[in-house]
Amino acid sequence: MATTITRMPPLAVQAIKQSILHGMDASLEAALFLERKAFQQLFGSEDQGEGMHAFIEKRRRNFWGK
Repeated sequence: MATTITRMPPLAVQAIKQSILHGMDASLEAALFLERKAFQQLFGSEDQGEGMHAFIEKRRRNFWGK
């Protein structure tokens, strides 16, 4: 499982960890807010653009955590 996680985009791993830690005991409304905030931040990242371009170009992606 650790190998799988290390292959994921670093920003996404951070967002997942934060969402789990802060949303675990939160209300549904607060947890959905955390998810929405993480999505907005990740969608505006360079890694998101790299992932989409790599998919379209059918090549391996290179995530840099930006």
